[in-house]
Amino acid sequence: MPELPDITIYIEALERRVLRRPIAAIRIRSPFVLRSFDPPIETAAGHEVTGLRRLGKRIVFCLDGGLFLVVHLMIAGRLHWKTSGAAVTGKIGLAAIDFSSGTLVLTEAGTKKRASIQLVSSEAALAALDRGGIDPLGCDAMAFAAALRRENRTLKRALTDPRIVSGIGNSYSDEILHRARMSPFLLTGRMTDADFATLRDAVRAVLGEWIERLRSETGQGFPERVTAFREGMAVHGRYGKPCPACGAPVQRVVYVENEMNYCARCQTDGRLLADRALSRLLKDDWPRTLEELEDGD
Repeated sequence: MPELPDITIYIEALERRVLRRPIAAIRIRSPFVLRSFDPPIETAAGHEVTGLRRLGKRIVFCLDGGLFLVVHLMIAGRLHWKTSGAAVTGKIGLAAIDFSSGTLVLTEAGTKKRASIQLVSSEAALAALDRGGIDPLGCDAMAFAAALRRENRTLKRALTDPRIVSGIGNSYSDEILHRARMSPFLLTGRMTDADFATLRDAVRAVLGEWIERLRSETGQGFPERVTAFREGMAVHGRYGKPCPACGAPVQRVVYVENEMNYCARCQTDGRLLADRALSRLLKDDWPRTLEELEDGD
C-alpha cells in the first residue's frame, strides 16, 4: 500500500502537472471504483484544481466551487501519468482523469478491487473520511505520546492504525521499529516518556529520509515504481537477509495476507516472535531465540 512518503511524492508530481488546471473529464471504466453518487462524478468536469493534499493515505484534489475529489489507492492501486486522452485498458485499468496537460490513469492489480474515487462537496464531508490519526511529521512530542497512549496496543498495530497515526502502513512501520530498536509486540502501555521520544525520532527520521530519497529518484518525472519493497530498506521484505546494523538474519511474522519483518538481535534481545501458524504446527520444536534458530541450521 502506498504510504505517507509515496503519497507525498505523488502529490508533488501532480502539483507540477495539474495545479491551476481544470478537469476536462473523468472516465470511470470499472463501476466498483466509484464510491460516491452525490454530487455526480461528472460534476467535477470543468472545475479547476486549486490544491492537493494528503488525507491519511488518500490523495485529495481540491477543486474550485468547494468540491473535493478523493482517490484512495488502498493496497494495489497505482497512478500513471499519460498523454491526454490515453485509453484506460486491460484488466487493471479503473478510471482516468483528463486534463489539457495529460491524463491521470488509475490502475489496480489483483482481483480484489479496493481502490476508490469519491467526490464530496464540503469540508465537512471531506472530514468525515478522515480516520483521525495524528500527522506523524507535524505533531509535537506530547501529542505523539498522547495518541499512542490512548489504547494499550502493540507498537506495530498502533503505528499502522489510521485512527492513531496517519499515513503509516506495514512497510514503513517495520523500518521505523527497526530504527528505534523496539519490538513490534511492545505494548504502548509499558512505554516510558523516553521510549516515546525515541520512537518519535525514528518516525520522523525514517519518513523524512524516504521522502527525500523518493523525491531524488523521481526528479521531475512521475513516480511509476511505487512499491512496498524497496532497495535500501533495512528489514521490510528482507526475510533471511542480514540486518544492516548487526548482520543477524532478518526474521518475519506472517499474518493474514501480510508479513512483518524485524531483527531479533536489534529489536527483541534475540527472542524470536511467534509466527502463529508455524508455532502452532511445530509446538515445542519452534525456536524461541535467535541462538536456538542458528543452532538448528
